[in-house]
Amino acid sequence: MKLNILIGGKAGQGINAVSSIVSAVLSKQGYFTFNYRDYPSLIRGGHNFNVLSVSDEKIGSVESRLDGIIAMDENTIKKHKNELKKNGFMIESEKFENLGRNLNIALAGALIKILGIDKQPLIDEVNRFGEEAIKAAEKGFSSEKEKFKLKKLNKNIVIMTGSQGVAQGAVNSGIDIYFGYPMTPATPVLHELASLQEKNKFIVFLSENEIAAVNSAIGASFSGAKSMTGTSGGGFDLMTEALSLQGQTEIPLVVYLASRPGPSTGVPTYSMQDDLDVALRAGHGEFPRIVIAPGDAIECIEKTNESFYLSQKFNALSMILSDKHLAEGEFASDRKPNKTLKVEIKRKVPGEAIVKTNSYEHDEKGNTTEEAEIIKQKAEKRLKKYEEIKKECRRFQMIKIYGNKNAKNLIIGWGSTKTTILDAIDSIDSGIKTGKGNYKFLQVLYLKPLSDEIRKEIEKTEKAKGKVILIENNLTGQLGRLIREKTGISIKNRILKYDGRPFFVDELKEEIQKIK
Repeated sequence: MKLNILIGGKAGQGINAVSSIVSAVLSKQGYFTFNYRDYPSLIRGGHNFNVLSVSDEKIGSVESRLDGIIAMDENTIKKHKNELKKNGFMIESEKFENLGRNLNIALAGALIKILGIDKQPLIDEVNRFGEEAIKAAEKGFSSEKEKFKLKKLNKNIVIMTGSQGVAQGAVNSGIDIYFGYPMTPATPVLHELASLQEKNKFIVFLSENEIAAVNSAIGASFSGAKSMTGTSGGGFDLMTEALSLQGQTEIPLVVYLASRPGPSTGVPTYSMQDDLDVALRAGHGEFPRIVIAPGDAIECIEKTNESFYLSQKFNALSMILSDKHLAEGEFASDRKPNKTLKVEIKRKVPGEAIVKTNSYEHDEKGNTTEEAEIIKQKAEKRLKKYEEIKKECRRFQMIKIYGNKNAKNLIIGWGSTKTTILDAIDSIDSGIKTGKGNYKFLQVLYLKPLSDEIRKEIEKTEKAKGKVILIENNLTGQLGRLIREKTGISIKNRILKYDGRPFFVDELKEEIQKIK
């Protein structure tokens, strides 16, 4: 069972509240949901919408065709009525206009009734908003007739965004201070950490700009703090000189980079995977770094923890790569995160010893040098450290393979495309559920260092005369280019989307099946 329901209206009307209430009720009834948010860069007005996918099995994508529309204005009907399936339903807000700010709660109630869920779970969810909200929910519930019958399932499901996952991973790692400057879609991590700082006894500091944020993070780390900074697009461009400072000083640094469609200001509130290249190469000079790209909210917890661990263990730059679809998508999961890694600071810090560091090339005591032999030794030391990092990363899941391990055809992707790829493969031949389909999916989690297993899987597929298919949300296939650089293998079959929107699962299924 799968349903796709669009909730649309103007910015400021409370669209997110409708999907939040409904998905919370559904999760407590044992149903998986995935919530996709689509909105322009406007505080008020414009056209915003969420698509809420509902299933009795794990889901992480939305379809282009809709089972229902909740319209908070006329524009939503005009824009989306042609996407409604033949037997789809529509709920209009006109009959609830007198409810004012509780209109969205009434609409949530109407949808709960259509889904065939009892009223009490709805009342339990909106009770925190007060008596007027309860009345609005009851009015909405009584206004519609039951269309589906979603019986309660025995599943323990948690809903989390990618941003919440990154924040939780940082807290689990014992973060001491986060420096940030608002920039969509990285800002939600700033907000999440700010909401957790008092309870977990760390600091969130709003810097005057991105240059200040990253340099402050390095300074705090030098003093012995577990520090982190985050940004997007142009803000990351401003940080790149400080990344090279990290490479020279070898002060641990964790950076969260949430991509937006670019270049320049780009399309701030939409999603693309077009910052992989800059994550891999930003900064001048040659120095080691780690780049990790989680694919769902639970992986965001785990991989952020690994980023902190690796950064402190090797005094290295560690980066977590995301985008708006992952950062703001609401994922339902019944999987618990892996055991948290203990992040320890074992280096000398000021107060415990005299500690010198230097942005200039320097000797082992931190003294500036221009001696040829020392320059050579320090360069080789940085390269050797990267080899040690690669060895340590093999402890973790650098890649994951889903579906039939012996399937003839191989799909390769990374980051936020993960859950849509899984849903698309499963809709073709149920291969993810059964492990017997014609496709397997190789998810790349570590982009630097890159796993040697990728080459082996590609060569195995080519030897069996199967298809290797690259799927990315960018224009040039940046992961494909990285694989070619590291292995010499060029992936010819590519499915790329670069309009600022994520893949729809039915769209992706069709594109996969076109490749013969």
